[in-house]
Amino acid sequence: MRSLVVRRSLGRQFGWLWAAYAVSAYGSALGFGAMPLIALLVLHASPAQVSALSAVGPAIGALVALPLGPWVEFRRKRPVMIAMDLTRFAVLMTIPIAYAVGRLGFVQLLIVSAVVAAARITFQAAGGAFLKALVRPDELLVANARFESTTWSAIAVGPPLGGAAVGLVGPVTTVVVDALSYLLSALGITAIRGREEHRLRDDRQPVRAGELLDGWRHLLTHRGLRALYLNQLLVGGLIMATEPLLAVLLLGQLGFPPWQYGLAFAAPCVGGLIGSRLARRVVARYGQHRILRTVGTLRAVWLIGLAFVQPGIAGLATVIAVELAIIISMSLYNPVLATYRLEHTPGGRVARTLSAWSISSSATIAVLSALGGLLANATSPRTAIAVAGLLILASPLLLPRRQDPPVGPDREPAPAATRTREATSRGALTPGASPASSPPD
Repeated sequence: MRSLVVRRSLGRQFGWLWAAYAVSAYGSALGFGAMPLIALLVLHASPAQVSALSAVGPAIGALVALPLGPWVEFRRKRPVMIAMDLTRFAVLMTIPIAYAVGRLGFVQLLIVSAVVAAARITFQAAGGAFLKALVRPDELLVANARFESTTWSAIAVGPPLGGAAVGLVGPVTTVVVDALSYLLSALGITAIRGREEHRLRDDRQPVRAGELLDGWRHLLTHRGLRALYLNQLLVGGLIMATEPLLAVLLLGQLGFPPWQYGLAFAAPCVGGLIGSRLARRVVARYGQHRILRTVGTLRAVWLIGLAFVQPGIAGLATVIAVELAIIISMSLYNPVLATYRLEHTPGGRVARTLSAWSISSSATIAVLSALGGLLANATSPRTAIAVAGLLILASPLLLPRRQDPPVGPDREPAPAATRTREATSRGALTPGASPASSPPD
């Protein structure tokens, strides 16, 4: 038992990183949906403006983040992560300040939404590279599973508590909590000791045009990553596109009260704890490739069930059951995918690859959500959900058929990157030594 505990411990440095991630995840969950609520309740925005806030802001943020992936690649990752947390804290705090002086406007909400989205993508790019350097290769799955379980536990408790806070003290308060969580996250990352290796090149060198596409080039030329990347874009985009459609169906057409709607999405998040806790065990027993193919297929079969939801308790139970099955599958699949992605990406390309992945994901969700909305207007939300459920059934065809070996040190693109990762994989992260981490996308 003693050896089991030691084997599962990832060290104090990872503990600080995990704590930083947890506090920001819970803060974001508490503030979930605050921006649209502020637009509706405070600024009396139209439905078109609320839709624009949800889609245009993140889309602009993705465009802003495009050149930041190569920029992050050649810089120390921990200062970048701290800067992105402080950026999100500062820009979010402009909302309660403007509200207090009566100067809050819709354009400001759009700007804040875009900046937060760009900072999130940049943080995740730096964080993935940091994580690969902080923990040993055989510990990546355990680390990613812990981030995954934290994400789902935050989603389970955050939105209900945030909704109660909005009802008691207004939506601006949850924005303050979200902003402070990023400040605490920055302090937690600051507490991580250890000196990162020197950057791969001088800060003053500009980002070359070809480097903007290096992340996509790696994703599309690596056989296994290409398959998983395209599969994830389709699955994630279709699942997220059904969320607003389901809200219209449940709250508008089927007459679900708000508390039932909240329960339908909060209760299944318990499945996130189940799936993430199982990830390490099932990979050890069945292998990474088999889990990616099997669970990647299973997570696609449930969505169609939402098209058959009926009014009343039976309908509520249907939504909970379908969402529970989706979340268990996703929370088991996601850390395995994140680990595979890091294992098969050279150390000198991690930030660019993760940035490209996040930008593509944001763009796909925006496009599929817009198409889903158009289809729902032309037919009905139930029909649009059914079409999404049918399309996602084809996604397993994109999963990789063969297993590829992880990227080895001999395939690293630069000797400096090779030396860095070899040192950290031997446990060289001691005070005054090497780099650190952050959660996957």
